[in-house]
Amino acid sequence: MEHRHKLVQMISAEKIAKAVAELGKTLTADYAGKQLAVIGVLKGSFVFMSDLVRKIDLPITLDFISAKSYKGTVSVGAVNVKMDTELDVDKKNVLLVEDILDTGRTLSVLKETMLARGAADVKIAAFMDKPSRRAIDITADYKCFTIDDKFVVGYGLDYDEYYRNLDYIAEVIL
Repeated sequence: MEHRHKLVQMISAEKIAKAVAELGKTLTADYAGKQLAVIGVLKGSFVFMSDLVRKIDLPITLDFISAKSYKGTVSVGAVNVKMDTELDVDKKNVLLVEDILDTGRTLSVLKETMLARGAADVKIAAFMDKPSRRAIDITADYKCFTIDDKFVVGYGLDYDEYYRNLDYIAEVIL
């Protein structure tokens, strides 16, 4: 497949599948006997969330929320919630599923929003964690990979809406 930009593969599809399966087992154990509402942050989390929820061996409810803090490769700072979840999270354990925990702004706003709506607990499952970019004091409760400060695409992550369909993670060389 020809790409619009130079891409260098960082994480293979096989490594991704193994990490997601392991995380699913961990979540199954951690949430056994609890009401779990899984909320994916669109658009980037949709591939990860789709694979992850099929590895959680529990009854769950799920929905999506759309929030954005990026334009191209740059975090613009302000978090814009474009589509809200329809789930009632009152007294439920909420798992926010995100593609990448970067500055932390988006997940901080979403976590506070869920707690304000009465969630019993809110945890974060990030496909990838990029701690060197953190602007807010927030951590992923669950993660598959930790990466350096590189702009990555694939497995749901995009560069101006391209490359979400890749089954691996690649660095974009600009």
